Amino acid sequence: MSAAAKTRIFLEMIKFEHTLFALPFAYLGLWLAEGGWPRPRIFLWVTVAMAGMRTSAMALNRVIDAEIDSLNPRTRDRALPRGTLTRASVWGAAVISCAVYVVAAAMLNGTCLVLSPIPVVLAVLYPYLKKFTWLCHFFLGATLGIAPAAGWIAATGALAPECWLLFFAVFFWVSGFDIIYSLQDEDFDRTHGLQSVPARFDAGFSLGLVRVLHSLTLAFLIGLGLYGGRGALYWAGLAWIGFLLFREHWLVRRFGMKKIQQAFFHTNALVSLSLFGATFLDLMR
Repeated sequence: MSAAAKTRIFLEMIKFEHTLFALPFAYLGLWLAEGGWPRPRIFLWVTVAMAGMRTSAMALNRVIDAEIDSLNPRTRDRALPRGTLTRASVWGAAVISCAVYVVAAAMLNGTCLVLSPIPVVLAVLYPYLKKFTWLCHFFLGATLGIAPAAGWIAATGALAPECWLLFFAVFFWVSGFDIIYSLQDEDFDRTHGLQSVPARFDAGFSLGLVRVLHSLTLAFLIGLGLYGGRGALYWAGLAWIGFLLFREHWLVRRFGMKKIQQAFFHTNALVSLSLFGATFLDLMR
């Protein structure tokens, strides 16, 4: 197999396109900290750092979960269970991507470099948590929730109140959509002793909890808009995001697992891009 083919399989395996979930939030923190267009050098290294860290985290997740994936009918066709890629090659990609991330953090500022081990530790721990606690969804939420703070620190070297509002907005949003995604494996997780909210409770309770979590997401985004004195474009974007979240829940309730990819990936990618777009346009007005 050619190097290009292996690269394509690797990017498919780690769902590189899902970087859309986190990258706009890092940009959001960066744009808010800079009050508009960021300095090109900062923008470049934030992009490199986010892509490197996300690639490393997903590669680690796939290699650590390889045995579980080989048993799950939904995931047994992934590259590692099928033997298309070797564990050594995926470990190597994870290490290289992590090194790229650390170099990018060092190029930003000293604070970013000092704090750079935190996402690495979170990325290593997350794949193991499902074996011990159904709170694993919230751990993932916290891991992605630091993306806006990372963008802010990249620009200023310090935190601000907006970072906390964004952290909790992302925390509740990601925790919620990860619970929705885990509905696909409810029976498998329960049978194999894996922990998740659906496996610990049931689908009805899980969806009710996600409604609460996503309501909290909107509440913190409202707080962000009020604190920052955002204008009509931000509020219009927030109304659109509220509709998207409502539609996500409607799709799952109406169609169940048949629409899970549309509810999970397409809708949540739109949420992330819409929030950044609305804030960007508001800042540029």
